[in-house]
Amino acid sequence: MKKGLWQPPRLRIDEEHEGRRATWLELFYDLVFVVAIAELSHNLSKDVSLGGFVGFVALFLPIWWCWIGATFYATLFDTDDLGDRLLTLLQMSIIIALTVNLHHGLSASSQGFAIAYIAARCILILQYLIAGHYVSEARALTSWYVKGFSIGTAFWLVSLFVPIPWRFGCWALGLIVEFITPIGTGDLAVKIPPNMSHVPERMGLFTIIVLGESVAAVVRGVAGKQWDTSSILTAILGVSIAFSFWWLYFDSVDVSPLETMKAGRMKVFLTWLYSHLILAIGLAAIGVGVEHLISNSGVNVLPGNERWLFCGAVALCLMILALINFTTCVLDKIQQGRILSAYRLGAGSFVLFLAIAGSNLSAVVLITLVACACMVTVALDLFTKNQFSLPT
Repeated sequence: MKKGLWQPPRLRIDEEHEGRRATWLELFYDLVFVVAIAELSHNLSKDVSLGGFVGFVALFLPIWWCWIGATFYATLFDTDDLGDRLLTLLQMSIIIALTVNLHHGLSASSQGFAIAYIAARCILILQYLIAGHYVSEARALTSWYVKGFSIGTAFWLVSLFVPIPWRFGCWALGLIVEFITPIGTGDLAVKIPPNMSHVPERMGLFTIIVLGESVAAVVRGVAGKQWDTSSILTAILGVSIAFSFWWLYFDSVDVSPLETMKAGRMKVFLTWLYSHLILAIGLAAIGVGVEHLISNSGVNVLPGNERWLFCGAVALCLMILALINFTTCVLDKIQQGRILSAYRLGAGSFVLFLAIAGSNLSAVVLITLVACACMVTVALDLFTKNQFSLPT
């Protein structure tokens, strides 16, 4: 079908778009978030402490939420026309400005960070207003999003006029309002669900972005240290952990959470969705942890804060993967899903035990134990899925 330069938004949930894939523009859009995650990881690498991790999470939340907002609008309404492309490119420019302000986002650049976030949300609100004007059957849903996102953005606007730390309190209130906005959509979202193939693919692509940061961290760690047996072994094991998480996540991806949403079980879907935020935070933190383990690969005892960052992030990811796996099995394969989730919980508990009791472990021994726990989990997954696939 021939397209004009401008087309009004349309719903993209019919059968024609059931097999829709990510567009080239969406993939280009993701590139700015690759840079943002790298900058966030750099900040955490400079301050591997509880305060540094809290700051890392505080800045990660609005970055991820901007990506989610654009992703879910695109899966429902984008037309890939001139107007849509220009607004997307404008959003990319705003996210670049957001990334520029990340370095001192909780201090000197906090006001610039807030302004960029407000601009990004205003673009999304404008897109939903336009979509609601042209797509009458979606107007109730778009109006709900506009109200919720506008209230949340208003808190960020107020933050520009209050000093630190009250500014961050306004940010938190704004994000809370925006995060709970989808919960109130109820039957509106059930009647107009996101595309069944597009959303899992987009969530997987963001997971690839943060996994890529783990690989980049290995490269940075090895490049900044003279090669020896311990550093090379640590780097190899770090890559194996990234590969294990890739396997555990993508070997269980399906459309079950969206099926639950269509069945009216909105809370299950939102649990699946928001679990990806925690997973992304954990995977990015693992990359920083591996980089520090490579730097300290020749040290007999790893510093406690670095041990906790690495083991805590790995344990968090394993436990969140257990939750994500369980949400993909609530409609079918319930027994298999519970078994696979139990494997992840068990591995996560073991790694958490290492964080608590591994104060005398060297970096090489610690990462060896963690990598083995991850690889054993993968092996158990393969064995269990093979058992369930055998004819009875």
